[in-house]
Amino acid sequence: MRIDKYLWCVRYYKTRNIATEACKKGHIEINGQKVKPSREVYPGDRIKLRKNQVNYELTVLDIPQNRVGAKLTDIYRTDTTPKEAFENTELLKYAKDHYRKKGTGRPTKKDRRDIDGFLDEDPD
Repeated sequence: MRIDKYLWCVRYYKTRNIATEACKKGHIEINGQKVKPSREVYPGDRIKLRKNQVNYELTVLDIPQNRVGAKLTDIYRTDTTPKEAFENTELLKYAKDHYRKKGTGRPTKKDRRDIDGFLDEDPD
């Protein structure tokens, strides 16, 4: 089975077109080699893919006949992604939440209260 079809069948990508684009961009490796979308996948292959800033690692156990339900994906692959990969995404999420340059965009609710409090103060 083609790698793009396999990743679509085991639900790593929502469409085959997205899986094909990921292959073309070099986000997918089989046994340490970047691959084209037409590369065949066999049981025992080790796949590394980068999706949403997470480096997934999986091992092919079997080839499905067609797209499988989410509960059945473990029959066809073993996810060997290290926990550190998911912890890095948590750190990125927290960094993005607290990062906002001053003077860019609309004021937040807290900023608005501070501005209103500053303007309401009387010098008397």
